[in-house]
Amino acid sequence: MSHSRSTRMPAEPDVDRKALWVVRELGLPAIIKTCVSCRATRHRPTGKIRVNANGKLLDVWMLIGCEQCDRTSKIPVHERVHVQALDHERLVMFENNDPAMVRRLAMDAALAGRAGYRLDWTGTWDLETDLPFYDLAKDDPASLEVLVRFELPVPIRVEKLLRAGFGLSRSAVRGMVGSGRIRLPMALDAKVRADFSLFVLATEP
Repeated sequence: MSHSRSTRMPAEPDVDRKALWVVRELGLPAIIKTCVSCRATRHRPTGKIRVNANGKLLDVWMLIGCEQCDRTSKIPVHERVHVQALDHERLVMFENNDPAMVRRLAMDAALAGRAGYRLDWTGTWDLETDLPFYDLAKDDPASLEVLVRFELPVPIRVEKLLRAGFGLSRSAVRGMVGSGRIRLPMALDAKVRADFSLFVLATEP
């Protein structure tokens, strides 16, 4: 008789306090690709999306401008796609240069991978916490759950978030994660871009 092996996740601890950290959006990432005119590499969205129809087939491009010489380039979003294959609301957003759609395309890592450029997220975010300074170096009999919310899908190393949020050194963060005082749902060296929760366990009073 065979037995299936299951991996049980540790139960979430009881928490006495909750805190909210928000990764605030300061701006859109720069689009890094070489300009064919001046060979500079940094581009920004122009706010325009071009839709070209050839019968029932559509090409859709996001237009970007070189930060140095202002040359406009095209990023292919859809190529030779049948009009009926596109969601109507999405197509209307393309045709109207909808700012929300431009923002979504400008931060789309999958699009960057397909089109052969990368995103530079430097200076695009700041971490806002609703905590008074929470000194993890001291004993505290109360446990804490921290809810981390992202206003934009910027990839941030977990260790960097903890250092910024708690004001700790790299060695202190690694020590507390290693001891189990800070509990994470992913590896400390992982990069996150979506909402998650972490726990700070209480110390003995």
